[in-house]
Amino acid sequence: MGYKADVSVNEIRKTIATSLGAAFGIVIGMIWTQVLLSAFATGGISLTSTGGTWGQWSYFVITAVVVTLICVLAIVMIGKWGGKK
Repeated sequence: MGYKADVSVNEIRKTIATSLGAAFGIVIGMIWTQVLLSAFATGGISLTSTGGTWGQWSYFVITAVVVTLICVLAIVMIGKWGGKK
């Protein structure tokens, strides 16, 4: 009943940084899933996407690489912020 939680700012930062890092990782996974599904559809193997041309798929891959780099950068920056003492 008389329990008092001693939560430091560092613990809060660490928890937030971990959560945001995981969220960005999910974004990366989601976009690459779509890239692969569109590649199958473009190659005539319809799974869930409507497909397109190989040029459109190449643009999608470039977009996925850019999103991945941005998310990885954000994960690193948030990780550094979360690790401050």
